[in-house]
Amino acid sequence: MDFESKIISREISELLWEKEKTLSTAESCTGGRIAEAIIAVPGASKYFKGGIICYVNEVKENLLGVSHDLLEEKTAVCEDVAIEMVKGACKTLNTDYAIAATGFAGPGGGTKDIPVGTIWLACGNTQRVVTLKVEEDHGRDINLAIATNKAIQLFRDYLKQEDVEEVTEA
Repeated sequence: MDFESKIISREISELLWEKEKTLSTAESCTGGRIAEAIIAVPGASKYFKGGIICYVNEVKENLLGVSHDLLEEKTAVCEDVAIEMVKGACKTLNTDYAIAATGFAGPGGGTKDIPVGTIWLACGNTQRVVTLKVEEDHGRDINLAIATNKAIQLFRDYLKQEDVEEVTEA
């Protein structure tokens, strides 16, 4: 894990400790790398409950409650599936927040409409989820590293934005 990822993971740790909130992950193409980045910080067991590696659609459906019809209609590599993965992870693992990733890391798996390097990231809770689409193919290892870093950045920014909204509402 690179230096920047460690800093972001530490920021996430501090924010979750302050809020006394919990986190889980639902990972397809990243295969646990996001969870690994989160638990790199000592004390992560205080807020990180676990992750589901849902590499196949059957697991997305059965453990996360992703709609079979959605998977058939749009494939697993779409924004809607990433959103359902976040909500499903929050429910299944009983956490306040979740981070999800689904995509084609490569070298195979892509299509004309959804090329290799397309990865949908999502994070949030059962009420509010934000997403980010990664679309560049730099080879499998780099694609996965980029997706992992962007996922934890997205979640850190989500938590910070939530803090701003809480202050504004007060």
